Formats: sequence, C-alpha cells, structure tokens
Amino acid sequence: MELLAAFIDIVLHLDQHLTVFIQQYGNWVYLFLFLIIFCETGLVVTPFLPGDSLLFVAGALAAGGAMQVEVLAALLILAAFCGDNTNYWIGRYFGPRVFKDENARFLNRAYLEKTHQFYDRHGGKAVLFARFLPIFRTFVPFVAGVGKMRYPRYVTYSAVGSVCWISFFVFGGYYFGNLPVVKKYLTFFILGIIVISVLPGIVHFARSHLDKRRSN
Repeated sequence: MELLAAFIDIVLHLDQHLTVFIQQYGNWVYLFLFLIIFCETGLVVTPFLPGDSLLFVAGALAAGGAMQVEVLAALLILAAFCGDNTNYWIGRYFGPRVFKDENARFLNRAYLEKTHQFYDRHGGKAVLFARFLPIFRTFVPFVAGVGKMRYPRYVTYSAVGSVCWISFFVFGGYYFGNLPVVKKYLTFFILGIIVISVLPGIVHFARSHLDKRRSN
C-alpha cells in the first residue's frame, strides 16, 4: 500500500518531483523522460507508467526555462517511435510461440489468425488512435506484431502517431501549462488528463460487456 501511495503521489505531483529531479541532475532529465516514454510504449509489462500527464508537465516546465522544448519534443517523439517498434517486434517474434497451441482456450492459432485479419482491415487506425489511450498504446503495438501487420504500413502509422501524440501534449503544456489558473490547480488538471485519457477505454469496455450480456 505504501508503494501504491507513493506512486499516486508522484503521478499527481509530477511537476514537483520533476522539478526536484532537474535541480539535482540537470540535463539527465532528457534521458530520464526518454526512458519513461520508451518503456511505457515499448514494454508490455509497464502500461502503468505516466504518459499524457508527464508530457504535459514536461512541456510546462520547458516553458519556464527548465528544458528546451524543441529538444524535448524531438527526443520524446524518438522515444515513442522506438518504443512502439520495439513492442511490435516483440509481439511479432514471440507471437507465433505464444499462440502455438491449437486447443488452448485463449492463446490459440485461431485467435492469432483473427488478429492478423483485424489488423489487415483496421490496423492503421488502431495504431494511430491508440497513442492517445493509456494502456491501449502499450498493448496495440504488441498485438499488431502478433497479428503480423505489414511493417511498412505499421511503421508509417507509428511515426505519424508518435509525432501527433508527443506534440499535442508537450506543446499543450508549453503553451498552456504556465497559465495562472493551470499552475494553481495543476494537480486537478493532471487528474483531469488521466480521467479523459482512460474514459474512452472504460466506455468501450462497458459497451462490450453490456453487448455480451445482452447476447447471452
């Protein structure tokens, strides 16, 4: 519980913790942020890392002179793109091994083929829009790799999604994060960003659950 409480405190007070990090380690903050964004998008086991709110706060701190916003945005676009593609190749390499049992209830070859067909039809849009959805942006690249979505198509949407996602939140924080009302209630804005980010996923899950209950 103490670990969870500490994590929640860090997420809700990102500006304070990031400011302390910059004061202590200076330009190492660029590497720190690069690694967080890379891991959040590139490793299936780390979907809990802060993404949208961290980008917004980083942009706001850059507006205050703590970082150069152009360098920050460029590095984080690279981090998101590299993480996305690492996740894709992890899924592509391990997918056939994970989904090898024909009779498995969940991880069977039939599901792998359905995933492949889904990404042939809708994969580009899924890769692009998942960028703005926490948790989804961690799993979608992996599933795209599992489904062997054509890589030239995947990498195009991955690049566009990386630029759009990072630019939206970093420059959003840069231009709006230091407004007096935003600075005064930054914790509430961070919480609002988190809620708005996860809301579409919750709605989709709820609708799927209700549709399943109705069909039964």
